Amino acid sequence: MIKLLRNPEVRRTLILQCTIGVFAAVVAFAWDFYTGIFTALLSIVFIALHLISTWFRYKRLASFAMDIDRILHGENQLSLETYAEGELGILQSEIQKMILRLREQQQSLMDDRILLSDSIADISHQIRTPLTSANLLLSLLNEPDLSESLRKKRMFELRGLLSRIDWLVTALLKISQLDAGVVQFRKESLLLSELIQSAVDPLLPPMDIRGQQLVTKGTGFFSGDIAWTREAIANIAKNCMEHTPSGGTIEIHAQENALFAEIIVSDTGSGIAENDLPHIFDRFYKGTDSGEGSFGIGLALARMIITAQNGTIKAENRPSGGAQFTIRFYKSVI
Repeated sequence: MIKLLRNPEVRRTLILQCTIGVFAAVVAFAWDFYTGIFTALLSIVFIALHLISTWFRYKRLASFAMDIDRILHGENQLSLETYAEGELGILQSEIQKMILRLREQQQSLMDDRILLSDSIADISHQIRTPLTSANLLLSLLNEPDLSESLRKKRMFELRGLLSRIDWLVTALLKISQLDAGVVQFRKESLLLSELIQSAVDPLLPPMDIRGQQLVTKGTGFFSGDIAWTREAIANIAKNCMEHTPSGGTIEIHAQENALFAEIIVSDTGSGIAENDLPHIFDRFYKGTDSGEGSFGIGLALARMIITAQNGTIKAENRPSGGAQFTIRFYKSVI
């Protein structure tokens, strides 16, 4: 109670009430002695009741403040459901919403930190492997008795490793840009057949070396960012190429309707293992049949590009054998 009287607001209210009570008692005594006694007692009772009510209210507020302080110091299991009446209940409800929001943000930040830590570890591992191989090749190239033919072979292997590192760094930069939301996707129109052809043109030489056949067919138009979408389609087609045996076929069919533009990329390879299907678009995930040069980010980058343009992508196995990727770019928000 003494702490309560230290509150300036309570003291001002108490002084005002006492002044009014004394004034009322004086007026009542001037009217009648017993009326004055009754008025004085009534004033004292009302002042006492108000003090008791204020004391209980400030006690609940103090408890409320302590609960909030405990929450701010990391006590996650604390609940504010006991404060459920009047203005204090409204305040409790709003603070509870704020606390839930802060907890969600805290969990999101923790998840981001874990993801960042895992990503850095994965990136370090992915880059270390080709760098180790490159250093080994450089040491072999320094051997004085190395034949010219073997030197050319080692140089070719070294260029391949450097190309892999360059592709990895470029892909990681694109992923970081998409993660940060700094990419501005342009709205352009292009024939689906032209989009597909421009995406697979860089893959034609390695397909020819592997003896693979490419079949493309597209009708209608695509509306979106051509450069980024070309990157996504190329990554998916490259994945199909790497998992299709020599002499196999890769098919890309595209069509447009009133709702969406659809691109289907399929191959005649061994398909996707059932345990890999749920994770095939996860960053740095390598399937059971991934090659030694796989980084596990091509499909992840493709999905990020597609979903950022109001699109969807689905991976499945064809009944006749092989993998199939179905891409849809919707013309309205779904």
